[in-house]
Order: sequence, then structure tokens, then C-alpha cells
Amino acid sequence: MASPNPPRELTFRGLILGALITIVFTASNVYLGLRIGLTFASSIPAAVISMAVLRLMGGGTLLENNMVQSQASAAGTLSCVFATFPGLIIAGFWTHFPFWQTAALSFAGGVLGVLFTIPLRRALVTQSSLPYPEGVAAAEILRAGADKGNQRGLKALISGSILASLFSFCSSGLRLLSDGLSLTTTAGSAVFQLTAAFSPALIGAGYLVGLTGGLAMLAGCILAWGIGVPWLTGILPNPQHLPAAQFAQDVWLHKVRFVGAGAIAVASLWTLIELMPPVLRGIRTMLQRSTGLTATTDKDLSARAMGVLLLFSTLLLAVFFTAFLSPVAHGVGPVVMAAVLFCIVFGFIMAAACGYMAGIVGSSSSPISGIIIIGAVLCALMILALEALGLTPDAMMADGQKLATAFTILLLSAITATVAISNDNLQDLKTGQLVGATPWKQEVALIAGCLVGAAVIPPVLNLLYQAYGFSGAMPRPGMDPSHALSAPQPALITLIAKGIFTHSLDWNMLSAGMALGVGLVALDLFLRCRSLALPPLGVAVGLYLPASVSLTLAGGAMLGWALKRVRHTRNKKAANTAEHTAQEDGPIGTMLASGFIVGESLTGVLLAVLSGATGQDNAFSVASWLPVGLPNILGAVAFAALCWTFARRTLQPS
Repeated sequence: MASPNPPRELTFRGLILGALITIVFTASNVYLGLRIGLTFASSIPAAVISMAVLRLMGGGTLLENNMVQSQASAAGTLSCVFATFPGLIIAGFWTHFPFWQTAALSFAGGVLGVLFTIPLRRALVTQSSLPYPEGVAAAEILRAGADKGNQRGLKALISGSILASLFSFCSSGLRLLSDGLSLTTTAGSAVFQLTAAFSPALIGAGYLVGLTGGLAMLAGCILAWGIGVPWLTGILPNPQHLPAAQFAQDVWLHKVRFVGAGAIAVASLWTLIELMPPVLRGIRTMLQRSTGLTATTDKDLSARAMGVLLLFSTLLLAVFFTAFLSPVAHGVGPVVMAAVLFCIVFGFIMAAACGYMAGIVGSSSSPISGIIIIGAVLCALMILALEALGLTPDAMMADGQKLATAFTILLLSAITATVAISNDNLQDLKTGQLVGATPWKQEVALIAGCLVGAAVIPPVLNLLYQAYGFSGAMPRPGMDPSHALSAPQPALITLIAKGIFTHSLDWNMLSAGMALGVGLVALDLFLRCRSLALPPLGVAVGLYLPASVSLTLAGGAMLGWALKRVRHTRNKKAANTAEHTAQEDGPIGTMLASGFIVGESLTGVLLAVLSGATGQDNAFSVASWLPVGLPNILGAVAFAALCWTFARRTLQPS
């Protein structure tokens, strides 16, 4: 029998608090994604913040906290559209991010992601034994907070953010500290280069990724910079007589990176193949389920509400696809219809695959980047098929296929929002199941998170682009390209789409990468038989990302592994309090790591605001007043001190 006074769950103040947290984590994830190509899971830090704030306001409940973290988590995940929208600027089609077009497509894709997770909830959450590591962890934190709060976790999050903010301001703002270290040497004509970034966010991201993922990226980095770049610089000509360091970067950018792209494609395809049987079983179970369940904890949005939202999202996609094409092309109806249908069909298949993967390894480790690459290829092939059938306007393929490339990126942006949200929402629904939440209310909170996130993303993208620019696409002359955001995924997506349409892809390097991907898959299968693993996608991403990212992230992963080993040893020695110590100390490293990411990311956004206000990207720099080489020394010392502080705080007992 239902309680006559049910606890607070979906409340107005919760929605407002969720929206405020959303703004912070969305901005942080967009910045982090454009800088290093990764984002962080915001469920746990959002839950900690929610518990602290609602406790101060009074009357906060476990279910209300769960709604807030669900909303903030959805919006933080929607920021994955950073992987596609900037490609429109890199391709030369946009000069800024139009608010309504960017926001509407992000929101429509996000709503589809929520809708697709509803029929999958019973198959992949309620009636499934999948572990959902992040969902279970968030539920445990919510339960602990309902009993006694989690003030220590909140303090760790805040202190980590402050430390990372101070370091980042001294590094990126004042330029008092170097933001990295690079060493270059030659052996004959072969060039060897070692590059590491002094980045709190990368240390935090590595800690959260874990040892297996960090070592996989390190392996990819070694393949790229220990084998690929030295070998190619040794056999390729250098007609422009570039300095050794610049020549190595040029070879990596135009040759080795394509090897990484090919490996990513194969590793992603293999992941999808592995996921298909259980996903199909889950969908079959869903279709065979009984429709008589009406318990509060099993009620989804009604069929009518889902139908209205599906129709609304479909119309929104159609309207803004048309608005994108119609100013430069006529007769776009067939293309728009095919694009909307592609979003729904491909989006649902990928939602199921990513949702299942999130259930196994967590949202942060799900191979969204690889799936986006596959989506880019399929989008481009769909447009080529429409052209072969005579259904595309002539303008699509004119001017070097510029419009076709741009529309591929735009279509992929909506699909990215769908896949990213579905990847995260099943994790949130698992948390809800464990704490006894009402599914339909949680689904409303998720849609609210998509709405707020979609409104935040366009201004943040504009702000970051105007302040830093993207590698190869600067907003104005005279800007320092060394401080441009690398935007690795948008650059790759643009390269692939343009290459397919113009037949200019470096198929030799791509083929080598695909062959390497097959070898990595075989190696991973071999290692699994011995209870080991080397994720092929992680190795491929390590090949593709800059060495400074891969090395520092791997360092964070190894630091996290060492700290957990030390803590485990201490817990074994303190046998009488082992359970208590493990529960109390475990989340602190996670909260500090999240704080490092949030602090550096928000400082990057703040510096972007100041840069926009002053019209300079080095307005606060004091580097010209310092002796040459001093920022490198100060940066290395300060970064080492930051890592030591992270270790000491993580190991500090309650």
C-alpha cells in the first residue's frame, strides 16, 4: 500500500538546483572534451553537491537527491556533442555556433536518447544482471548521504577544484608555470619526441579511467611515438626542412593519426559485434514482457507522452535540418527525410549497444568516440547513396562537397546527443532502481537536464572558440596556435567525412591502422584467456590523441593504482576496521579527481571569458618578464607538488 505522505522526489527546488549544477558540469565537460577528447562522469560529484545543498535547505530526501544527480548527469553527458559541432567550423562552414540550431539539435537528440532508454530499461536494468558500476556507486553515495551526509567528500571536491583552479590560472593565465614539457632527440634522420602535459584534469581523468584504460592509452602512445613517428621520419623526405620537433608533429598529424583512426574504427566495430547478441536478447525479452506491472517503482512515461515526445523530436530534427540546407540548396525533402529516419533507426541501435556497454564497464568507458566514427562513415555513405539515386540537390556536391561534409557533421551531432544520453541514462535508471525511485519522474528529470544542457552548450562553445580557437581553425589572426584547443574528435570526424566525399583519405595509413586494430583485437582475446586485458579501443585512442594527453593520463591511472594498493594494504592491516576504512576512504580519491577536472575546466572557461572581454589570449601573461626556462622548472615543481598533495589527501584516514 502506498504511503499517504510519500517522500519528496521530483520537486521544483530540485529542478532549479539540478539546473545550476548542470551549468557547471556542462561547461566543464565541453572544455575538457575540446582539450583532450575526454569527459568525466558527473553523477557522483553532482550527488555529493546535491546532498550538501539540500541538507542546508532542510527536508532533503534520498529520492530528491537522486533526481538532482540524474538531471545534472544527463546535461553533463549531453556535452558529448563537443565531438561533432566544432567540425562545422573546422570544415569552414560555420564561423560561430548559432544558438537555436545548436541547442535545438542537441535537445532533440537528447530527448530521443531518453525515449530509447525507456523500452530498454526493463531488459537492460530491471531484468538484467549487468553490474552498472557507476550507477551502483552513485546509489551507495546517496544512501550514505541520506544517513549522515558526505561532508568529507564535498570538502574533497571543493579543495580539489581550488587547487586545480590555482594551478591552471598560474599556468594558462599568468603563464608563470609551463603547461607541459617536451623533449626531442634524433638518431640519424629519425626523430624521437617525449611530451607530457602539466594538467590536473588529466591526472584526475586518469585516476577515474583506471589502470587498464590508462595502460592501453600508454601502449598506443608508445606505438605512435616510439615506433611510428621515428620510423616514418626516418624514411620520409623533409622538403620544407622543418625543425626536428615540428617535423615529428607534422608526421604524426598527417600520417600516424590516420593509423589511429583506422584502429579506432576496427576496435569500435568489434565492440559492437560483441554487444549485438546480448542486446538482441534484451530487446526480445522486452517485447515478451508482461504489460500488467503497475508498481510505482516500475512506471515509465505513458505511451501517449512518449508518442508526443517522439513526434516533437522528429519535427524538431526535420525543421532544423531543413533550415540548415535550404539557404544554399533546393529540393532537400528526400535528404531531410532520410536523415531523420537515420537518426531514429541508427540512434536506437547505438543506444542499445552503448547502454549495454555502460552496464558492463560504466558510462565513462563506453566507446562513444568509436561509435561516432562509425556513424560518420555511415552518414557519409548514406548521402552518397542518395546522390547515386538522384535524390540530392546539386549544391550538396558542389564546391568540393562542402555542404555534404557539413550536413554529415550536423546529422552526426544529433546522433551523438542520442547515443551519449542513452549511454548515461541507463546508468542513472540503475541508480534509481537501487534507491526506489519512480522511473517516469526520473525520465522527466533527464529530459529537464537535456533542456538545460542544450541551452548552455552553444554559448560555451562560442566562448571557447573565440578565446582559444581550434587546432587548424583560429577565429582571428595573431592568436597563439600553441594554446588552441586540440578538438581531436571534431578534427577526425571532419577529416573522415571530407575524405570520403573527395576521395582524399590516406587509405594506406588507414589500412595499416585497420590491420593494427585486428591485431589488437586478437591480442586482447588472447589476454582475456589469461584473465588479463588490453582494450583495443584504448590503444587506438592512445595512438590518435596527442602524446601529452596520453602520457599524463596514463600517469594519473598509475598513480591511482598505486594509491589503491597502498590503501588496500593499510585496510588489511587494520582488520577490525577494514570495512569502515574502505567505505570512508574509497570515494575521496574519486571526489578529488573530479575536483581537479572541474577546477581546471572552469578556470579554462573563466579565462575564455576574460580573453573575450580583453580581446587578447595572453592578457595576463607575465612570461616575458621571467628568465628563459624558469616557467618549465616552476611548472614541473608545482605539478609534482600537486600530485603529492593528491596522494596524501587520498590516503589520509577519516
